[in-house]
Amino acid sequence: MATRKKATTAQEPPITAPVVFPKEKVLTFRRYANRRDLLSILLEDGKEYTHDQIDGLIKDFYER
Repeated sequence: MATRKKATTAQEPPITAPVVFPKEKVLTFRRYANRRDLLSILLEDGKEYTHDQIDGLIKDFYER
């Protein structure tokens, strides 16, 4: 009689891609309501951004 070996597969957490938003969507966020004019200049059309990237662009602008 054959014996079965138990599969010992460790479940790894799923790898998730960061959430990205196009410029048009970012400009509607309440989070950036007081920076809409600035972001409309800093963000490029057709490009998508994470919150960290957006916050970095704002920070870099004010540090200049």
